[in-house]
Amino acid sequence: MANSFELTGTLKVLEDLQTFASGFTKREFVIEIPDGKYPQMVKFEVVRDKISQLDQVSIGDELKVTFDVRGNEYKGRYYVNLNAWKIEGGGGSSGGGNSGSQEDPPPGAFDNSFDNEAEPTDDDIPF
Repeated sequence: MANSFELTGTLKVLEDLQTFASGFTKREFVIEIPDGKYPQMVKFEVVRDKISQLDQVSIGDELKVTFDVRGNEYKGRYYVNLNAWKIEGGGGSSGGGNSGSQEDPPPGAFDNSFDNEAEPTDDDIPF
């Protein structure tokens, strides 16, 4: 899927880094997007070398997130991830690290594979 999307909102949750047995790493975060009377809480994930973009952000920061939509089927259940690859501060400044120099992801940078080698959990979900 070649489409990228952007959303702007306020950082509400910044989860800890997750490292799996295979060496795969990811970090999840949530931004609040104003939507009239009922603001939306949208969860994103960043993986591998993009994680460093979250090093300089804090709860309450206004962020512009550029992301791809990724989906997967596992044992008859379907999952959707919003895979962030560029995070900027609301004022046009870079949200962290060297993200300003990363305009577009390289072709094939995000594959639809998930870390199936991670330690099994009770819910049997691969991520």
